[in-house]
Amino acid sequence: MLRVGLLLWTMSAVVTYLTGNPNLIPTLVLLGSFLVPVTFVAWAFEHRDSGEITAELVFRMFTVGGVLGVLGASVLETYLLYPSPWLYVGVGLIEEAVKLAALALLTRRLAVKSVRDGLILGAAVGFGFAALESAGFALTALFTSQGLSLANLVTTELLRGLLAPVGHGLWTAVLGGLLFAWSTRDHFVLTARLALAYLGVSLLHALWDSMSVISLYITLLLTGQPWQYDLLARGLPAAPTGTQVGLYTTLTWVGQGLIAATGVVWLLVLVVRARRERQGTRPALTYRVATSRHPALPF
Repeated sequence: MLRVGLLLWTMSAVVTYLTGNPNLIPTLVLLGSFLVPVTFVAWAFEHRDSGEITAELVFRMFTVGGVLGVLGASVLETYLLYPSPWLYVGVGLIEEAVKLAALALLTRRLAVKSVRDGLILGAAVGFGFAALESAGFALTALFTSQGLSLANLVTTELLRGLLAPVGHGLWTAVLGGLLFAWSTRDHFVLTARLALAYLGVSLLHALWDSMSVISLYITLLLTGQPWQYDLLARGLPAAPTGTQVGLYTTLTWVGQGLIAATGVVWLLVLVVRARRERQGTRPALTYRVATSRHPALPF
């Protein structure tokens, strides 16, 4: 799927460039935005834990869950967020909340809830959100003051495609696994562990989004010039100079790499737990043990 999709996307980019046909732009945007998310969801579906996880359900999570997440985030961010040092924290809290809510809404009637299935369905919602968001970013990058920029569109899709596996899909998979870990046939259970995980995932999200800003401030702190400090003092942007770009880029990629590694390790811990659950502990027993040790609120 990945090889064929990448070939089709490359062909679309080349033909669009050679012909200048604007009617091909939606094809290029959709292929580039959905290729990696759909591939990862298909791979995850092959590792499902029970017959409850059908192709129809995964497709619904990807499309309906992704759209609900994007719409909910757009509304809440528009009316609740304002420019401030905490802007990215607010974005992380809102986007992870709406994805988790969409996951709970669409899976509330599942008869069997396991950690592995929560990982898969959470990833489906997260990747659906990521695909739609990437399509929006790609389309926005296309329009510049000099006209349509195919190079901007292609660069944006390549970058977001490479980063997609360690973004929304990863974060919502972690939350989905923990949401299903303590749940029963009839109820989801809100535990302190899930709440802490939500805050942790939201913080990773906020750090990821703000890493370029954090890297810029660290770069200026280490190598800044007086005129750059003057711009910052007046509330104006201070871009890195040619000699500072290398340090700035390195800090950005190292920071995002550490954030991605943290999320991947967290996911692997849940995968190990899911494997142990398959080998022994029944969901109902897990629920009883969990509620006896961790007060929770069923709904």
